Amino acid sequence: VNPDHPIMAELKKRCDSDKSDKTVKDLVLLLFETSMLTSGFSLDDPNTFGTRIHRMVKLGLSIDEDDDLEEDDEGDMPPLEEDVDEGSRMEE
Repeated sequence: VNPDHPIMAELKKRCDSDKSDKTVKDLVLLLFETSMLTSGFSLDDPNTFGTRIHRMVKLGLSIDEDDDLEEDDEGDMPPLEEDVDEGSRMEE
């Protein structure tokens, strides 16, 4: 991890300003899971990864969660875990 990279610097700044920011947690987990995938590993729960991406796209497009109730499939999404041991497995 390059701590001088602009993405990492901004994530650190946002995390320092609000430790309970769920968006920052989602972004950090997306970076981690994406790096696992590009390194050849598989994810234990790819559905959570997909739902997290969906939530970040809606955030980027400024779509309010309440505006999307008729298509809301996030009820299946578990809440963000606090201290998750993100185990990894190499794809065989």
